[in-house]
Amino acid sequence: MKTGRLVGVLTAGGDSPGLNAALRGIGKAGLGQYDMKLVGFLDGYRGLMQNRTIRLDEKQLSGILTRGGTILGTSRDKPHKMPVGGEYLDMTDAMLDTYQNHHLDALVCLGGGGTQKSALRLKNKGMNIITLPKTIDNDVAMTDVTFGFDTALGIATEAIDRLHSTAHSHHRIILVEIMGHNTGWLALGAGVAGGADVILIPEIPYDEEKIAEAILQRSRGGKRFSIVAVSEGAMSVDIAARWQKAHEKLSKADNKKDREAEKEKILSLELERTDSTTKLTQRLEILTGLESRVTILGYLQRGGAPSAADRLLATRLGTACARLLDEEKYGVMVASRGDGIMAVPLEEVAGKRKVIPSDHPWLESARAVGTCLGD
Repeated sequence: MKTGRLVGVLTAGGDSPGLNAALRGIGKAGLGQYDMKLVGFLDGYRGLMQNRTIRLDEKQLSGILTRGGTILGTSRDKPHKMPVGGEYLDMTDAMLDTYQNHHLDALVCLGGGGTQKSALRLKNKGMNIITLPKTIDNDVAMTDVTFGFDTALGIATEAIDRLHSTAHSHHRIILVEIMGHNTGWLALGAGVAGGADVILIPEIPYDEEKIAEAILQRSRGGKRFSIVAVSEGAMSVDIAARWQKAHEKLSKADNKKDREAEKEKILSLELERTDSTTKLTQRLEILTGLESRVTILGYLQRGGAPSAADRLLATRLGTACARLLDEEKYGVMVASRGDGIMAVPLEEVAGKRKVIPSDHPWLESARAVGTCLGD
């Protein structure tokens, strides 16, 4: 065991419940078992570029297990596209300078899919990197689950539970928009757990008419309200087809003019998707003749204290990270696999997204209880 190892730590991307628990796990195990010293960089990769730090000692790590957010702060800045002086610059060399000036033995990056890609860039610059997977979206590849997901799932489920009573009282259709980026793990999990009547996710493009028919069937059967759980990335069949076509053309474009044209189409589709849940609410009211309302949960799902499951997962990943640091196993993400932990090469994680497969048990269960999935 190498003594006195100096390790940098940062949290990047969106905040997520469990980040402080993970920092505590890394820090307490690192300080107590492996005689490490930890430097925290403030506000993600921007803090690494600007050399803004705090010392992560026992005092800083005390009392943070149950706290939401991150004591280090965070940002969505990317090392190779950092906003500086009104333009975007590649600041990876400046980050390497900070890393070397501190004489760091390694850098630990906690974050989601974007953080994993950025971490790989820093690894390729010559830094010793280890990452941890956090995001409420649960879409990081090569890990069973990310910390932050369980807490957000509980919040979204409770929201659906509460909306049932008002939907029932007013005989309304209530659409609840749930976060998740371009995957449907949160909406599907909360929809099944909360008993939503319709669940719409990015992996399954939806048909408005089929949703309306499912709701009308409930109405004809004497059920005068419906709850529709909508993932923020869900798309109609029409938009999904145009989206896929534009991306396929972009990947095949062999000159700048064609690439720019396809990028414009994709941007146009992004604008068309703006307020898509609100637009769907209006369409369903027209198609069914039933009063419809929308609730957008937004950042509420990312706030508050982490659940017991997220505290446990974050602590397990954090302490495993400290062990890997001691063993000098770099260039990996600390992944959750079954009851164990696995070190996965960053090259197998970066740039990939974990989506819901068509045969996933959650989907099978949703269909088995009569949930409409929009298809």
